[in-house]
Amino acid sequence: MDFLANLWQNHSTAVIFIAILILVIPFLIYYLKKAKEHPKGLVAAALSNMGERFGYYIMNAILLLFIVSKFGLPDGTAGIIYSVFYFGIYVLSLVGGIIADRTQNYNRTIQWGLVIMALGYVALAIPLFSKVDGIITNGNGAWWGILIFTCFALLCIAFGNGLFKGNLQALVGQMYDNFEAEAAKQGPEALAEAKDKRDSGFQIFYVFINIGGVIAPFVAPVLRTWWLKVHNFIYNADMPALCHQYLADGQETTKFTETMANSVIDPSAITNLTQFSSDYIEVYNTGIHYAFIASMLAMFISLIIFFMNKNKFPQPAKKMAKEIVDYTAEEKQAMAKEIKQRMAALFAVLGIAVFFWLSFHQNGQSLSVFARDFVDSSAIAPEIWQAMNPLFVIILTPIVMILFASLARKGKPVSTPRKIALGMGIAGCAYLFLMAFSIIEHYPSGDEFRAMDAAAMASAGLAKAAPWVMIVTYFFLTVAELFISPLGLSFVSKVAPRHMVGLCQGLWLGATAIGNLFIFVGPIMLNAWPIWICWGVFLAICLVSMIVMFSMVKWLEKVTQ
Repeated sequence: MDFLANLWQNHSTAVIFIAILILVIPFLIYYLKKAKEHPKGLVAAALSNMGERFGYYIMNAILLLFIVSKFGLPDGTAGIIYSVFYFGIYVLSLVGGIIADRTQNYNRTIQWGLVIMALGYVALAIPLFSKVDGIITNGNGAWWGILIFTCFALLCIAFGNGLFKGNLQALVGQMYDNFEAEAAKQGPEALAEAKDKRDSGFQIFYVFINIGGVIAPFVAPVLRTWWLKVHNFIYNADMPALCHQYLADGQETTKFTETMANSVIDPSAITNLTQFSSDYIEVYNTGIHYAFIASMLAMFISLIIFFMNKNKFPQPAKKMAKEIVDYTAEEKQAMAKEIKQRMAALFAVLGIAVFFWLSFHQNGQSLSVFARDFVDSSAIAPEIWQAMNPLFVIILTPIVMILFASLARKGKPVSTPRKIALGMGIAGCAYLFLMAFSIIEHYPSGDEFRAMDAAAMASAGLAKAAPWVMIVTYFFLTVAELFISPLGLSFVSKVAPRHMVGLCQGLWLGATAIGNLFIFVGPIMLNAWPIWICWGVFLAICLVSMIVMFSMVKWLEKVTQ
């Protein structure tokens, strides 16, 4: 037992990483075997996508906390930058689709997307800091220039992602169009079998995305911890904010002294607190900058995989001119009425989607701040919790699919609108759990909690949460995602008028973008009020959305029939 305890204390990140790999590998082997029954280009496209997602999720897992720790910005301000970045990703996906449609060269558009993303990661990998006489400073011209440069790098990543993401999915869709066309030549049975493979094919594609997402969050914490040790420092999630505070006001608080003692290998090496604070911020964030080199390399690996297999990828067919048909006035009126009903149903679900993404993407906002400040990070860095969502996606996807298939066989199929309503309720369970836990633990606001030293916390009877709290939270949020995200796309494809499918898919991306634009409210609420209120707000959003969705279920089911 002593050996296991020592192993966990000194190598907890490695132990978690190995355990996750052991869990993921059987699923990977299973899906690779299943891929043999699908179009030849599927695995190549999935691997290219996995590499891109690996690089992206390195950045995504650390972005908010990185901006805060490097620039000394408040969580809310950093959250706004993060929100606008996330908004841009989905809005620019529409731009990327338009470019590919206009040029009719999806392969080249995708390749340029990977190159532009790589350039963005190169820019983020450069460890630039604003200094005066060797001491990091905030708020001067150089500081603003570096912040603007960082935002420009994020814009490159968002634009490159827009060129890549949707267009690669379009190529995969065209693979199955061609696959089904070939099967149709062999007869109705072969065609039916080919059509059944489309859903499982996109499932394989989606799993590879999440494999990249499982591995990526470990990269930055490992590199950062290593770089800190090289420079006589020990990782401590609280230290960067305390260093920025000391550089701003020069006050040596009890918490600063206590945390500093646990943030150095050799305390005798500290001779100047100002220099220590500046050096800790620089070394801490330089380790993170180096993680973006891994993101850049991942983009180039994806580019190589894509380029080597480009002959396997089809080009989505050009839209053929439609045959002109004359309709009677009655037929036109009936079609207009049906289109109006379908679009009304679509916008109703899009409204729910906005609130889902507002709640779900707190994983990079208030949940990241909660993991940094309120959860014990002595063994597990707060960024690593981002791996829980893709891990649960890989493990739970087959279970959810089996559950719905079983209900369908029993004559109790669950409609897509009903699944979406249930998903909002399950998302609410995550925030109900966090709210109840925070009330029981008497947690104050984030700002108040961070200001407490050990004596103040002991006097108030407060303690940081154990890791299981994050596991339970991400379990509920992932199940909710599986009920809503892929099924929302399915609903859009069902309800969209045939001549407006592209527009309607664009509207889904637009709703996602709007939800992401407002996710910054999470850290603001968490730092301003006792944190149970923050979780209560998101719980209310989920419950109201669920009730509204259930009230529309029968109407939505009728429209999609």
